[in-house]
Amino acid sequence: MGSRLSVLCSRYGGFTGSSRRATAGPALICLLAAFACAPAANSQILLKPSQPGERVTLMPSDVAILEANENRRDLPCTVAEHKVELGFDLRFHSGYDVTIPLRELAGEGEVLTVVFRVYPIADKSQAANFVQHFRVPTLDEDVKGDALLQGTVDLGQGKYHVDWLARDRSERICSSSWDLEAALTSKDKLMPLFINPDEVTESVPEPFINRPLERVGQPSPDTLAVKLLVNFAPQNPQSASLQRSDTDALLTILREIERDPHIGKVSLVAFNMEESRVIYRQEAADQIDFAALGKALQTMKLGTVNVAKLAQKHAETDFLQDLIEKEVGSSSHPDAVIFAGPKAMLAADVPQTDLRRIGEIDCPVFYMNYNLNPQAVPWKDSISHAIKPFRGTEYTISRPRDLWLSTTEMVSRIVRAKRQHLLEGAATGSER
Repeated sequence: MGSRLSVLCSRYGGFTGSSRRATAGPALICLLAAFACAPAANSQILLKPSQPGERVTLMPSDVAILEANENRRDLPCTVAEHKVELGFDLRFHSGYDVTIPLRELAGEGEVLTVVFRVYPIADKSQAANFVQHFRVPTLDEDVKGDALLQGTVDLGQGKYHVDWLARDRSERICSSSWDLEAALTSKDKLMPLFINPDEVTESVPEPFINRPLERVGQPSPDTLAVKLLVNFAPQNPQSASLQRSDTDALLTILREIERDPHIGKVSLVAFNMEESRVIYRQEAADQIDFAALGKALQTMKLGTVNVAKLAQKHAETDFLQDLIEKEVGSSSHPDAVIFAGPKAMLAADVPQTDLRRIGEIDCPVFYMNYNLNPQAVPWKDSISHAIKPFRGTEYTISRPRDLWLSTTEMVSRIVRAKRQHLLEGAATGSER
């Protein structure tokens, strides 16, 4: 299990704070996990063998408790499991919430140790073992409220068993166990995930990681080159930062496209409409450099006012028009141009008369619109209007299944368009 933000939070007068819910209270205290002091640290540790093939060995006393499969409450606690959900990163997620009365932790700095294991029910030998330490500051004996411990785990398809325990310095134990099932619906059975069946792993702490590229499906004789133009912006236009959920969704769109067996070369232009600038550019390559992309995105400063930009009446519209004229209207084209990003509702759309002057282009244009709540904003955005003169096709991505279906259909259309273009070129050559 990995924890995106594992915390202990006290509750006073009905006010609660946690990594998923945060509200204000006059005496709200959050006790960070021991390993969470560093910004990039991961507070839950997946134990790994010192040598490949070796087994991870837990303390015998912990193993005895986990094997007993009992619900112990020497240390009073309430354990609630998270419902298994398929994330936009095409990985199943689950986890737990554990509440402990703060009075049970009172004293001169308690330490809680959490140990747990998760394994496929069909093969216990594949157990993944985790450990986590929480340092509790000094608390008075009359303290009121509850502490909250949280964690998450990433799963592939399958049925799993979880054995969990927490212990304090006095060796008081809180333990629990439960079963999980990660299953795709009948409509999604063919959807390839980014995690293998029966695989258990910690949550990915850093999304901008260069992983080995694994194609899905058989190699294709139709090798495509595509250009991706991605608007890295938050789903909520009022947000002053790019949320992790938004980042995960946009990166998954990129990873889903590049792992298709038809895709040979990918070029990327990452931009931000609010700042009206290109953030990162990568010329045609076999694989996207996600590490370099992540570093470039750190230069974004959303929510700030650019004085020079204020002098332009429609700076964002002008930027989008210039981007399209340069990237779509260039004389040489890849096999497809693909826009992606959340709704971009600009004060003024790019005049279509200006875009029509670009003329016909010899490749299809697509727009993968990441929109978690299409009912809230059902109308077309400025990018959708901008691709209309090129007979562009738009896909709304609201669920993981939408991404899989739209990518499959889009690549199929690109293959057909390339074949038709080659046939027309051959016919023209023979006439000559």
